[in-house]
Parts: sequence; structure tokens; C-alpha cells
Amino acid sequence: MRQTSGRNWRLIVRALRHRNYRLFFGGQGISLIGTWMTRVATGWLVYRLTGSAFLLGLVSFAGQIPILFLGPFAGVWVDRLNRHRVLVVTQTLSLLQSFGLAALALAKIITVNEMILLNLFQGAVNAFDMPARQAFVIEMVEDGDDLGNAIALNSSLVNAARLIGPSVAGLIIALLNEGYCFLIDGFSYMAVIASLLAMKVEVRPSERVEESVFSELREGWSYVRGFHPIWCILLLLAVISLVGMPYTTLMPIFAGEILHGGPHTLGFLMAAVGLGALTGAVRLAARRSVLGLGRVIPITAFGFGASLVAFAMARVQWLSLSLLVITGYCFMQQMAASNTILQTIVENTKRGRVMSFYSMAIQGMAPFGSLIAGIAASRIGAPRTLMIGGAICVGGAALFASQLPTLRKVIRPIYVQIGIIPEVAAGIGAASALQQQTEE
Repeated sequence: MRQTSGRNWRLIVRALRHRNYRLFFGGQGISLIGTWMTRVATGWLVYRLTGSAFLLGLVSFAGQIPILFLGPFAGVWVDRLNRHRVLVVTQTLSLLQSFGLAALALAKIITVNEMILLNLFQGAVNAFDMPARQAFVIEMVEDGDDLGNAIALNSSLVNAARLIGPSVAGLIIALLNEGYCFLIDGFSYMAVIASLLAMKVEVRPSERVEESVFSELREGWSYVRGFHPIWCILLLLAVISLVGMPYTTLMPIFAGEILHGGPHTLGFLMAAVGLGALTGAVRLAARRSVLGLGRVIPITAFGFGASLVAFAMARVQWLSLSLLVITGYCFMQQMAASNTILQTIVENTKRGRVMSFYSMAIQGMAPFGSLIAGIAASRIGAPRTLMIGGAICVGGAALFASQLPTLRKVIRPIYVQIGIIPEVAAGIGAASALQQQTEE
């Protein structure tokens, strides 16, 4: 039993045997806790200063809208430039942004206008950071068989931080103020910068720099639009980000007005999402193959939407926390499964551009969702807004499920080409032969 448990554990963390990925994993683990502290502190500070659902949505909108406009161009440059150096620059700029927020908040001179401007700056940085980070994973993990595990471990890391960061932020805000959360976040970026500088990375030559940015952008868009599996996966992610993910923006309202709590309640709610998401990511990390992930996407998208509808109707804290665990689990499974399939089937020369569209689908649509949710919540209330969004997610999941047979026909030859299918095909063949012998 112990040997079996040991093998399972080594299977879950197998990507950590790669030195560069191990360094990245450690640095990111510290940095992401600070990032989640800043997210919670930002939402609570805006809500405390204004009490406005609309301004909650507007600040979130400002932090994400640059990704929509800069994302496609960032993807082109990520395919051209050294991704390692891009990440060092983006993480340094993020450090400066957090220290700027901390200085203004601790001096008690911060206003919503300054928060909007600083969020716009961070959104512009994230437009380059997100596709670079996603595309850099394959450079840190030399063995392609460990790619899916590395992506799942990344998701586990994000959600372990989501579990810890909001809880710590809630306590710090209650005891001190939001500025200390921003300050801790600023220092946490030093860990990931140090891990990046400690890596040994081969210099990747720039590719096809003779072509214009717009030409490569058109090429990337044509590739995404013409490749049905990638297009369907990105479209579902975009729908869920637009109408489902704004629940995080509205969370201060549920903590304060619906559940009659304070910043600690907000921290518990966000931590519940993190607990569910961490569980979902660990389960994905334990998978041996990408086979079957296509089916996971619509099932978990449906569960995500249904749990949002139920959460919107809940009025007691224990039930709300339980439902958010399901919400986090389903969203993480759906997002990580989508990421893994995309990274598996995409051409390497277009990886940066495809991952920029992936970032746009998640973060680029979210600002419009946050803005719409803020306006809707101010008119029809946060619970009704969330119920409508959850119902649309359920519909999107059903539509994606109807496309699965077609998507499998397109993806299967790719899996055969890269060696994922043969052992499964052999197993099916053996089973068929055995069945034929039995019948005879």
C-alpha cells in the first residue's frame, strides 16, 4: 500500500524533476500568495471606499481590458522574443506596481482613480506575462510527456495560493489595512524574479522576424479560427469568462450584504473557491494522459454554471462555502483541461499566439463581464445577476458537448502522430480480438 501511495505521489509531482520548472514552481508559489492577497485587498478597498457595485466592476474592468487589446500583439512578440527575458521584465514591472499601490494605501491618500490607473498598468503587463508564462512551460519541461502534469501543477499552485492568500488577506485587512497586503505582494515578486534568474535556459533564436507584426497576427488568427477544436475550446472559455467569472468581482457584495460579514468572510469565501480549485488541479495532475480531457470540459463547465446558480440563492455561510468549493473545482478542471489540450495540439511556432488568445478568452472577456455584472448588480441585484450568468454557462456547456464527436475526429490524428494513441489503440485491438474469439 505504501509503495502504491509513493508511486501515485511521484506521478502527481513528476514535472518537478526538471530543474528549471522546479525553480519556477518554488518562486511562483510565494509570488502567487501575494497576488491573491492583492486581489482580495483591491476588491475590499474599493467596496469600503465607495460601496458601489458599479465601481467594483469598473476597477476589475481596468485591470483586464488591456489584455483584450494588447494580447494578440503580445502573442506575436512572445513567439519572437526570449520568453525567459520577457518574464523577468514583466515580473519586475508587477513588483513596482504593487509597491505603488502599497505606498498610496499606507499613506491613506489612495483613491479609486489611482486604483484604476494602476490596474490598467498591471493589465498591460499581464498581456505580455500570461502568454509568455504559458508558452515558457514547454521550455522548462524537456520531456513532452510531463507537459500536462506541469500545466496541472501550475494550476495546483495558483489555487493553493488562492486558498492561502485570501485568508491571510482577510486577517491583515481586519487587523491593519489593505496597504500591507499590497506591500507583501511587492516583496513576493522578488521570489519569482530570483527563481527566473537562477535558471539555465538555452537562448532561443528569434523566429521569422522579417515578417510584420500584423502579418503574423493574421496568421495566428487564421490558425485559431480555422482549427475547430482550438476555436471551440476558446469560445467556451470566453463565454464562461464573460458571464461566469464576474462572480469574483461581486464577492464583496455577497460577503457584506448577503451573508452580513466583513473582510474575513470575503477571505473565507475566496479560500473556499481555492480549496475546490486546488482539489481539481491535483486530480488533473494525477492523470497519466490527456485522453478523456475533452469530456471533462463540458461536464465541469456545466457544474460550474449550476453551482453559481445555487450559490446565488444561498443565504447561509456554510452552504455558500460548500457551493464555492464546487465552483472552484469545476472551473479549475475546465480551464486546466482546456489548457492541456491546447498545449498538446498546437504547433510550436504558433504557441505564443495561441496562448495569447487563450489569455484573451479568460482575461480579455472578463473585464466586460465585470463591467456588465457591476451595472446589472446595481439594478437587479448581485444574486439575480449571478443566476443569469450561471444559466448561460450551463447552456454553453451543452453546446460544447454536442460538438465533441466532431472535435475527436480532428484531434485523434494529432494524438496518433505524437504517440499518445498507439497504446490505447493496441488495447482496443486486443479487446476486440478477445471478443471475437469469445463469440467464435
